[in-house]
Amino acid sequence: MNTPHVVVVMGVAGTGKTTIGPLLAARLGVPYAEGDDFHPPANIAKMTAGTPLTDEDRGPWLDAIGDWAQGRAGLGGVVSCSALKRAYRDRLRSAAPGVVFVHLTGDRALIEDRMSHRQGHFMPTALLDSQFATLQPLQADEAGVAVDVAGSPAEITERAEHALASLPEIR
Repeated sequence: MNTPHVVVVMGVAGTGKTTIGPLLAARLGVPYAEGDDFHPPANIAKMTAGTPLTDEDRGPWLDAIGDWAQGRAGLGGVVSCSALKRAYRDRLRSAAPGVVFVHLTGDRALIEDRMSHRQGHFMPTALLDSQFATLQPLQADEAGVAVDVAGSPAEITERAEHALASLPEIR
């Protein structure tokens, strides 16, 4: 499957967006962009300090990701972005109307365990509760799929690819 769509790999911290995103992009034959790279330094500093971002903090970050996605319209791409709230996804869709979401979901204990074993990432495990509190799962009217993060990265990526292939927007 090769899609001209831009796929946003979303979910709370620790679900594997940065692992699954590049694997999915490779399988789809499109470029990958790391959503964390779009954060301004002030956001990284806040999260490193264990301070959750506000909607105001996220605005420029979402706009930068939306600009990248809009620039890839018709060409395809995969970008990681937590996109936890419907309003954030609406903002991304307003910049790039054809985006499709892959919501990585999973058991909180599994995600916390994976987060505790990550090295070199600025997001502390302490912020996981605020991530789950903020999360608004994809709604029926949003183009996207939910994919369970249990299993290996290869298994998760394969599930994501198959789920995307089932979407009418992708076929």
